[in-house]
Amino acid sequence: MSAPDPAKTRRTAVDAVVFDDDGRVLLQHRTDFDMWGLPGGAIEAGERLTDAIVREVKEESGLDVEVVRLIGAYSEPEYTTTRYPDGNIVHYVSLTLECRVTGGQLRPQRGESKAVRFFDPHDLPEPLLRDHIPRIQDALARREAAFLR
Repeated sequence: MSAPDPAKTRRTAVDAVVFDDDGRVLLQHRTDFDMWGLPGGAIEAGERLTDAIVREVKEESGLDVEVVRLIGAYSEPEYTTTRYPDGNIVHYVSLTLECRVTGGQLRPQRGESKAVRFFDPHDLPEPLLRDHIPRIQDALARREAAFLR
C-alpha cells in the first residue's frame, strides 16, 4: 500500500436530487467550475447528513427541502476526485439523497450559484458535471435499494 498523497484530501459530501411537481430536476450553475450540477457540498464537522443536505440546498438555491430517500453512495475515484480552480484536489465519498421542496424561494445565492433552475432530466444543460449524470439517472430508476458506485 502506498502512502497517501499529501496534495489530496478525502471528504464526505452530500448531493441532492430535487424534483419538482413536473418531474424536473433542480440544478445550479456553480460559480467555482462554471458548470451545472446538483446542489450539494461537504458535510461539516459535527453535522448530521440530513442537516448538511438541507443546509447546502438552502445555501445554493434558496429552497427549503426535506429528505425523501438515499439514492446512492458514490466513491469511484475516477469520478469523485475533483481538482478545484485553486489547485486543491479532493476525493469525495458522496451520498446522494432525493429531497422534496417544503418552502423557500428559488433564487441563486450570491457566491454559490450563477443560476438555479429545474430541467427536464432527459434534456439537461451543458456543461454538466459528469459525475452528476449517473446520480440523476439512478434517482430516475426509483430503485428501493441504494446504489453503491
